[in-house]
Amino acid sequence: MADSPSKSKTNSLIHHPTTKKGGWNAAIFIIFVEFAERFAYQGLASNLINYLTKFLNEPTTTAVKNVNTWVGVSSLFPLLGGFVADSYLGRFNTILLSSLIYLVGMVFLTLSVSVLRHKTLFFFALYVLSIGEGGHKPCVQTFAADQFDDDTPEEKDAKSSFFNWWYLGIVAGSTAAVFLPVYLQDNVGWGVGLGVLAGVLAMALAIFLLGIRRYKKEGPTGSPFTRLAQVFVAASRKWRVQDTIGSNNFCYSQEEKLEPHHHHHPLQPKYHSLLHTRQYKFLDKAAIIDEFDASSKTRNPWRLCSVTQVEEVKLVLRLIPIWLSCLMFTVVQAQGHTYFIKQGGTLIHTIGSDFQFPPASLQGLVGVTILFAVPIYDRVFVPLARKFTGHTNGITVLQRIGVGLFLSILTMSVSALVETKRVSIAKSHGLIDNPTAILPMHIWWLLPQYMITGISDAFTIVGLQELFYDQMPEGLRSLGAAAYISIVGVGSFVSNIVIVIVEAISSKSGEKWLGDNINKAHLDDYYWVMAALSALNFGVYLWIAKCYEYKKVDEDERSNLQEGPSFNRYRSGV
Repeated sequence: MADSPSKSKTNSLIHHPTTKKGGWNAAIFIIFVEFAERFAYQGLASNLINYLTKFLNEPTTTAVKNVNTWVGVSSLFPLLGGFVADSYLGRFNTILLSSLIYLVGMVFLTLSVSVLRHKTLFFFALYVLSIGEGGHKPCVQTFAADQFDDDTPEEKDAKSSFFNWWYLGIVAGSTAAVFLPVYLQDNVGWGVGLGVLAGVLAMALAIFLLGIRRYKKEGPTGSPFTRLAQVFVAASRKWRVQDTIGSNNFCYSQEEKLEPHHHHHPLQPKYHSLLHTRQYKFLDKAAIIDEFDASSKTRNPWRLCSVTQVEEVKLVLRLIPIWLSCLMFTVVQAQGHTYFIKQGGTLIHTIGSDFQFPPASLQGLVGVTILFAVPIYDRVFVPLARKFTGHTNGITVLQRIGVGLFLSILTMSVSALVETKRVSIAKSHGLIDNPTAILPMHIWWLLPQYMITGISDAFTIVGLQELFYDQMPEGLRSLGAAAYISIVGVGSFVSNIVIVIVEAISSKSGEKWLGDNINKAHLDDYYWVMAALSALNFGVYLWIAKCYEYKKVDEDERSNLQEGPSFNRYRSGV
C-alpha cells in the first residue's frame, strides 16, 4: 500500500526535530565541530612556514611552495568530498568519518614534531588533514542548515540568521587560533601547540556525537551528476523538437513510471518542485513530451526529464557566472596575509616600552572586525533595511555580495593611499634604499585597510555561503558548499597570476613594480591596478546579478499531491 503524502514526507527523514526551535537545537552541536576545525586549521596554517624553515630547515622558497601546495590541495579536496557525500555516504556519515580522519591526522602530526620527529610522517599527516578537510568543509555547514525547515516561515527566517552566526563561529575559531596555539608553538613547543589542537578536535567530536538524536539526517541521492547529464542528453536528442510558449506539453513528474502510487526511498532527501523559467530555453526541450514519449508507458530519463530536473540544471548554470565574478574579491583578500604584512614590517610596531607587536598578528583584526560586524548586520542593519525594502532579509543575498565587492575596491584604494604615504616618508628620511629600516610611521596606519577587509568579508563571504546553499539543487548542496570554498583557493592562484603579469609588464619599463625592496616596489601602483580590476569586475557582477533569476519553488506542490490517482503525472493536457 502506498504511503500517504504526509507519511511519505515523514519517512523521507531519518529523524526530524519536533521542538519549536528544532533547527537551532540541532545546529548548535554542529557549530562546535566547525569551530574546532577552523581553530585547528588556522592554528596550523598560520605558523606552518616557520616550522618548515626553522625545524625542517627548508629554504624559504621551498617552504612557501609547500605551504601553498598544501593550502591549494586542501581547497580542492572539498569538491571530491562534496561529491562523495551527495552521492554515497550522506552528509552526517561524511562529517563523522572526515572528523575522525582529521583527528587521526592531527595526532600523527603531533607525534611527528614531538616524539618521532620524522619529516616523511609530518608531510603524510599534513595531507591526511587535507583528506579530512575535504570531507568536512562541504558538509558541516550544509548539514547544519538542513536542520532548519524551509516549509515554516519561522524556521526559514532562522536559517537566514543562522548563516550570519555560523560565520561568526568560524571567525571566532580562526581568530583565537592566531594567538593561543601560535604562542604555544613558538614559546613552549610544537608538540604542545599541536597537542592542544588535537584535544580541541576530540572534544568537539564528542559534543557532535552528543547531539546525534536531534539531527535531521538526509541520505545520499546517488550521483547528482547523473540528473544533470540526463537533461543535456535529452535536450540534445530533441534539438529538432519545436518549443512552445505554453506549459501543456511539459513533463512535470519526477517519477520514472506512470503509476500514480509511487513513493521515494526513505533515505532520499525531499525535492521541491521548481517552476519553469524562460532562461536557458535550449534546455527546455528535455522536458517536452513528443509523440514517442506520449506513447510510452515508462519515462526514459535520458530522453524525457521533468521541468524540475531541467530547472536544477539551470540553477547550476546561473551560479557559474557568480562564481567567476567573485574570484577578484578573493584576490583582494589574499593581500591581507602577503603584502599587507610586508608593509607592516617596515613600520613602528612597538607597543609600550619594549613589546614588539608581530605585524602578522594584524590579520586578527580582520576577525575581530567580523565579530562585531556580523551581529550588527544581523540585529541592526537587517531590521532597519527591512523597513525600507520590505525584504525579509533586509537586502537580497546578491545585493549583500555586491556590497562586499564594492568594499573590496575601497580596500585597495585605501591601501594605495597608505602605501603612497609610507613611501613618501621613506623618501623624506633618505631610507628609500634601505628596505629593512623601520620608518617613523606607526603600524596602526594599516588598520583602515584591515578593517574594511573584515567588513567586506562579513558581506560577501556570508552571502556566498547562503547563495550556494539556497540556490543549489537539494542533491547538490554539499558540492555547492565545496564550490563556494573553491573560490577562495582558486582566488589565491589567480592572485599569483596577476602578480606574474604585473611583473612581466612593469619589467619592460626597466623596473619591476614588485621587487624585493618594498620601498622601491611601486606597491601603491600595484594596489591601484587591483582597485581598477576590482571596479571592472564589480561592473560585470552588477550585470550578472541583474540578469540572475532566483530559484522559484512551486508553492502548490503539496496540493497537487493531494489530487489522487486520477492526477495525470505528465500534466500534458493530452
